[in-house]
Amino acid sequence: MSTVTLYHNPRCSTSRHALELLKARGIEPVVIEYLKNPPTADELRRIAAATGQPLRALIRTKQPEYLEQGLDNPALTDDELLAAMVATPVLINRPIVVTGKGARLGRPLQAIEQVL
Repeated sequence: MSTVTLYHNPRCSTSRHALELLKARGIEPVVIEYLKNPPTADELRRIAAATGQPLRALIRTKQPEYLEQGLDNPALTDDELLAAMVATPVLINRPIVVTGKGARLGRPLQAIEQVL
């Protein structure tokens, strides 16, 4: 299997479960703690494209920063959303698993199986 990358927040139980699921399948992913090492706007754009979903699907809407920054405005462009995600990485939803088959947001957790 090609490299498997997990965009991970160790404080998030769903993210921890995703890591456990991967390891249970014998996969040692490249773990990127995105709060310490946030992806660039280009990386986020590629990840979103690989999920087949709009960029907004990668935004954590339950974060206070989401409303504080007015990100609920449907008129915002992807570039504006990306800038917010890069500047405030806690807005990036998690976990995200990226493989040679694509990328999936692990909500629900079983979704990542589609790219393994």
